[in-house]
Amino acid sequence: MTKETGCRACRAGSALDFDFSMAFQPIVDVGTGSIWAYEALVRGPNGEPAPTILSRVTDENRYQFDQAARVRAIELAGRLFPRDSDTRLSINFMPNAVYEPVACIRASLEAARRVDFAHQRLMFEFTEQERFRDIAHVQRIVTAYRKQGFLTALDDFGAGFAGLSLLANFRPDLIKVDMDLLRGLDTDAGRHAIVSGVVAIARALGVTVLAEGIETAAEREALRALGIDLMQGYHFAKPMLEALPPVAGFAPKEAARAA
Repeated sequence: MTKETGCRACRAGSALDFDFSMAFQPIVDVGTGSIWAYEALVRGPNGEPAPTILSRVTDENRYQFDQAARVRAIELAGRLFPRDSDTRLSINFMPNAVYEPVACIRASLEAARRVDFAHQRLMFEFTEQERFRDIAHVQRIVTAYRKQGFLTALDDFGAGFAGLSLLANFRPDLIKVDMDLLRGLDTDAGRHAIVSGVVAIARALGVTVLAEGIETAAEREALRALGIDLMQGYHFAKPMLEALPPVAGFAPKEAARAA
């Protein structure tokens, strides 16, 4: 697909020949006891796991899928999120599916306007599991998204291609440290040292660290001791299809303010 064709696909939002939906998992701020954001995760219409859907994404339809996934997440968030909330929506996107950043964000902005969801509440995650074909182009995407007021996050940090190099090049607002680095952090001195180093580097760069895949209270407390407040994982809540799962001891920000 050529650049011109790709941009037309971004604008047109062409239909796909398969259906999908979104599950939502909370990102919590353990420092304030509130829900900071929800991540939208691709699922089948009946809750089928993400690989079932992603296996149908090809080079020919990845542009349409990327656009449709963003719009679907925003439309559901507009229906599910509390009104007058500042809780964010985190959306995964495919950098290799974006040819022209401004053109390819129009459908997302239109969807946000349509459901009255403030676009400043959007965060876009790009994963280092996907090898980027053009580093300079991804830098342009990050710059363009920041100009729109979006947050950007580097997902799966430490699990894919050249994590520190991507961090140096892109300087996202957040990095999401991969769960494999965090598993057993409370008893594994090596992992503890690595994550401590990541936190120090991120702090020096002005980048916020988010820990994903938290499964135990011990992991949570070890991360808090390192100065990480934003966390996500089964310890707090599993994703729920087209719904916001409850999180014991946590509340949306508007509820926390009213308390």
